[in-house]
Amino acid sequence: MKKLIKFLANSQSHFINLSRISIFVVMVWIGGLKVFQYEAEGIVPFVVHSPLMSFFYTKEVPEYQDYKNPEGKTVQKNVDWHKANNTYLFAYGLGALIVLIGLLTLMGIWFDKIGMIGGLLTFGMSIVTLTFLITTPEVYVPNLGGDFPTPEYGFPYLSAAGRLVLKDIIMLAAGLICAADSAKRILYKERWA
Repeated sequence: MKKLIKFLANSQSHFINLSRISIFVVMVWIGGLKVFQYEAEGIVPFVVHSPLMSFFYTKEVPEYQDYKNPEGKTVQKNVDWHKANNTYLFAYGLGALIVLIGLLTLMGIWFDKIGMIGGLLTFGMSIVTLTFLITTPEVYVPNLGGDFPTPEYGFPYLSAAGRLVLKDIIMLAAGLICAADSAKRILYKERWA
């Protein structure tokens, strides 16, 4: 047990770099998927309800529900609606931003100031994502009725979308840890410069 404790205590900087790599993998994968139709359409409920992002779209809030393409299915009228809504264009821009944040965070392994910016941007992006827990109805289990009353719906019962959003609280913390590590290294270098 003592060896494990010593190993963990001496490996913190490696684990912080593992956090940077983890953020990079998640950001590049998720950001990269934004160029695909199903992912671009999948973020519509989050964006359309967000006071921070809804202005990027041209259509009204409730209308998007009539133009959902289930994952793996393409309906041309729905695709046309999403083109007119700027769904795909917004997703391309958002995806590029997410990939860039991942790259900046990863570069913190070698470049302290760039890594600090990446960590802070990861933190900021996570705060925006977590606001969806307040603004997006789809993050909670709906009451769809059935043969008997649904006892578990609404807050605090997270839907699949809600569980996906809540996990960003880990990204929020990891971004701050990476930013703090980069800041610490910057101060150390300035002290000895």
